Amino acid sequence: MVRVEGTLAGRAFQTGAIVAGSSAETGQWWVPMLDGTERLGVLRATAAPDSEMDAQAAQELRNLGGLVALMMVSKRGGSDTYARLVRRRRMNVAAEMEWRVMPPRTFATDRVLISAVMEPAYEVSGDVFDYAIAEETVHLALFDAMGHDTAAGLTANLALAASRNHRRQDCGLLEIAEAVERSLVAQFGSNRFATGILAELNAGTGALTWTSLGHPSPVIIRKGRTAMTLSCSPAPPMGTDLGVPPTLCRDQLEPGDRLLLYTDGITEARDHKGEEFGLDSFADFLIQHHADGLPVPETLRRLIRRHLAYHDGRLEDDATVLLLEWSGPTPYRPARVEALAGLPEHTTPATALPTPWTTPGTDAP
Repeated sequence: MVRVEGTLAGRAFQTGAIVAGSSAETGQWWVPMLDGTERLGVLRATAAPDSEMDAQAAQELRNLGGLVALMMVSKRGGSDTYARLVRRRRMNVAAEMEWRVMPPRTFATDRVLISAVMEPAYEVSGDVFDYAIAEETVHLALFDAMGHDTAAGLTANLALAASRNHRRQDCGLLEIAEAVERSLVAQFGSNRFATGILAELNAGTGALTWTSLGHPSPVIIRKGRTAMTLSCSPAPPMGTDLGVPPTLCRDQLEPGDRLLLYTDGITEARDHKGEEFGLDSFADFLIQHHADGLPVPETLRRLIRRHLAYHDGRLEDDATVLLLEWSGPTPYRPARVEALAGLPEHTTPATALPTPWTTPGTDAP
């Protein structure tokens, strides 16, 4: 495999742009491969040494990258060869379960961009994230199950399944939280629990509704320079069977706000001196890279690299971040979506959609 840092292939992966090969690689280009907005990797395309990269050639390469990505995604579920090829080392059982059930790590419309990162990717045990969209409602969930073993993975998977099951029955957040509680207690008694955040965002108005179940509160990065921790009375973790009902909290996002959900493995990781990474360092890193204008998935990738370096390359707990950026009442233009998600230029429609979604059975715009 080719390293991301310090390589031309890595630059294509980081920026979402087609990158020409070195002077010794005349007629070669590194082309991003995308599943929607999720980065899968890059491919190397080779042409005659005197070939020129004009607009038509660039579009054909983008089409080729998209086609190869589609082929990979459509076949990888039934291919052990693919799994062996892309894994850098052995994956534990809990990680095998969780990566199979979680949604893509990056998703974007002209209203919201969602991106997530989870580390350690190969030995994760109790963290899972989730998101979904129904009309103008964006659903978010993050769970952190107790322990660092396969049972933690089972707990997290059960919490995620119970959450999805009741969300799809059009239950509210408090009903979903109570359903997860019942499922965990029924399966484990009160011997296993999971903390979590459940949230809903109205993508038209920016109204945020959320509840905390023994979990660190969400953080909003506003105007790219201010970090604010949201406040809400937390309920006990799900699965404790304490009979304490959760509290529903409401906040209002502003255009361009970035909402962060995270697990304590991010903030509580310690260096060799025993000092925690901390919420301030976490927020400061994201603010700094917001100013650099990097795509959100690349910012989160660099955050995890910084986090690992701080913790001497080995984490004692799962570290997960789920980030959502809201456009505001006015949808983002295609160029803004491309920049945020790290898409190659001109991969989105020439004009923003008048509305982000339509209800089946109504006239589309």
